[in-house]
Amino acid sequence: MNILAIDTSTSFASIAIGVGEQIVAESLLNTNRTLSARLVPEIERLLATAGLAIADIDLFASAIGPGSFTGVRGGIATIQGLALAGAKPCAGFSSLAMLAMNFSLSKSLICPMLDARKGEIYAALYDCSSPLPSPVINDSVLPPAAFIDNITAVTKEPVIFVGDGALLYHAQIAEKLGEQAVFAPFSLHSPHSANGVLLALHASKYGVLLEPSQLLPAYLRASDAELMKVKAA
Repeated sequence: MNILAIDTSTSFASIAIGVGEQIVAESLLNTNRTLSARLVPEIERLLATAGLAIADIDLFASAIGPGSFTGVRGGIATIQGLALAGAKPCAGFSSLAMLAMNFSLSKSLICPMLDARKGEIYAALYDCSSPLPSPVINDSVLPPAAFIDNITAVTKEPVIFVGDGALLYHAQIAEKLGEQAVFAPFSLHSPHSANGVLLALHASKYGVLLEPSQLLPAYLRASDAELMKVKAA
């Protein structure tokens, strides 16, 4: 099975192509405000590198969030369009689960943490002792202090923190947890869609595939536009 997986939930876009259980191409690019202009050309470049055409892809997969609303929407829309054009199925996966998989087979629990702005973080706690992550605390959006309290309620063992939220709130996490907090080296804070390929392959194996229209974002909280509508009502 040929799988194209992407993650656009942060300022870095990650794209990977898997053939069976082998990653044949992967790229990571800083998108900032240029995601829409760079994503499809980068997918095309990666396909050419892998010696594949878009018609050769059997399964299209995307991170569904949480993360940047604009980024998540753009990634899902891209994958939906490609899947619809080829009449192929889709798979969705958590951006936090994918990030936690940078530490697959780790004996320590992993806390992927993304900056959600407004003084909050998107975060979860995963057991990554197996190739596929298992949630200990589900994906959520909370102030950092509140999520740290949730961690201390379930474990007193060291926890590895990864992601731009962990970098942003490094001092607060270290102050509250002390030696229990372990921070990932800089090279492991980046998302890798190769992990998304593995999650998509698992979804295919167990029949958890979606029609393109069923691939929906998991924002975890309402957008500013939705909040303004509520206030105006």
